[in-house]
Parts: sequence; structure tokens; C-alpha cells
Amino acid sequence: MTPYTTLISAPDLQSLIACGVPLMVFDCSFDLAHPAAGAGQYAEAHVPGAVYADLDNALSAKHGVPGATGTLTAQEADMPASGGRHPLPSRERFAIWLSSVGFANNMQAVVYDRQGANYCGRLWWMLKWAGHDAVAVLDGGLQAWQAAGGAVNSGEEPAHFQSNFQLNAPLRRLATASDVLADLQQPGQTVIDARAGARYRGEVEPLDPVAGHIPGALNRPFVENTGADGRFKPAAVLRVEFEALLAGRNPASVVHQCGSGVSAVPNLLAMEVAGLGESALFAGSWSEWCSDPTRPVEKG
Repeated sequence: MTPYTTLISAPDLQSLIACGVPLMVFDCSFDLAHPAAGAGQYAEAHVPGAVYADLDNALSAKHGVPGATGTLTAQEADMPASGGRHPLPSRERFAIWLSSVGFANNMQAVVYDRQGANYCGRLWWMLKWAGHDAVAVLDGGLQAWQAAGGAVNSGEEPAHFQSNFQLNAPLRRLATASDVLADLQQPGQTVIDARAGARYRGEVEPLDPVAGHIPGALNRPFVENTGADGRFKPAAVLRVEFEALLAGRNPASVVHQCGSGVSAVPNLLAMEVAGLGESALFAGSWSEWCSDPTRPVEKG
């Protein structure tokens, strides 16, 4: 079977499940304003067998992973791979979590949420970063699954046996604040900011202590990648839109960012769907950038 590596439709996921291929589905629903709400949404309704992947507890370095085992010391495993409000866990810590939920290297991963691929994109990218290519976003999320007649379960799912997920060479590039600063406004780097226009321009800043954006950054709010039905726009449409935004800049030069490195991923994924190739993620994003007063800030 050819793996799904960007998007998967609800009918195609139904077919995979029916065929019995090695598969794990992850529900990444979340609400920044109410962090416990995602787990409640999962408990209310989820794709049968789905594992809940909490942004704060599983996909960020804020908290330890329950039941973590292995040869790494706690200090080594808990060193975050990025700064910002949602720092990436180390690849080693992430592999420990994947193993704890039973995910194995031979599995196809499918990730979804209820929030326009805002949160599940994080897990899609992290699996690529862990060297696992067979991961796809459920196009349209849980809403599309239910619209296609997919069944849902409520409550908890039976636990999986622990696996031994092995890290491979990263398939996507993680850019650091130092990387971005070193190449600031140089031809070899194009920063794309996924935040809403008002935050990008510095008119409002509800989450971080400083308003504005990285000098020279282009603005592409992540919500522009999906249509009214919640699915990603057709590849040809996305390509035209991103080419217009880039205005001749090399797509390979792009580094994506947002507020905390989460909602930047839909832009990164959309560029791949559009056939524009792989680009980098500045996971620390604006929340890390503005934490150092020596880094320049632009408004407008």
C-alpha cells in the first residue's frame, strides 16, 4: 500500500480501516482558551479506536510523559527542542510518548481535529520530524468523517500494548530563532507568518507580551487554506495563492511561523499539497522571537 503522506479523505480512511492495514488514528482536538476542552470533545465523540493526543501534555514539552521509560535520563528527555509557548519536546521524548500509546514504525498515522487542522497539523509535522513519512491529515476533520457516515465512539478506548518506536532521520527541517535571525531579510529565507492579520500587523496581541512581527515576514493566515466545508482548497488553488504571496521567492526558502508554532503547520502542509515542496518550521515562532528584546520587531 502506498502510504498517505499529506491528506486523506474520510472515505479513504474508511477503506483503510476496512482493509485492516496497520493504522493508528489520533484525535488532536484542542482549545487554547480552555485547554481541558479537547479531551472533553474526544470523550464525547471520536473516530473509533482513536488515541487522544493532547497539545499540552503530549505534543509540547510543558509536561512530562506519564509512564515514560527508557535509557534517557529525565533531564535529557525533557530538554525542549524549541522555545515559545508550546515548546517542542525532544525527538527522544516524543518517541517515548509514541511508544507508550502503541504506535509503531510500520503503521500509517492519520491525525485530525475539529478546528480546521489547526492542532492535528502539529502531530503530522512532529511525525515527519521523527522520520515517519506515513502520516496524513484527515481532510475536513471529524466533521468530514461524520458527514461521510463514519461511526463515532464516546468515552475511553482500550489501551494499546506499548511499542518500541524507533526514530529515523528527520524528514522536515526545524529552524531555530538563531537560524531565522542569522538569515533575516536575506534572499535565502522567506518567513511566512500564519497569524491573523491584526496580530501580524501588531494592532492587537492577546497572547504574547510584544505586538508585531518578524521583520520582512509575509502574512498568510492559516484559515485561508480551507474552504467553507473545512477541507483544504484544491492543490491548484493553493498553488496560485502561495505563488502570489511569494512573488517570485523560492518556495524552498520558506520558514513558517505563527504565535507558538502550532497554527503555522497548515501553511506548511498546504504548500506541500500545492506541489511547492518541503519548507521549514520555526517552532518557537513569535512567542520565542519576542521573548528576547534584542531581536528586531516590525509593525504594520
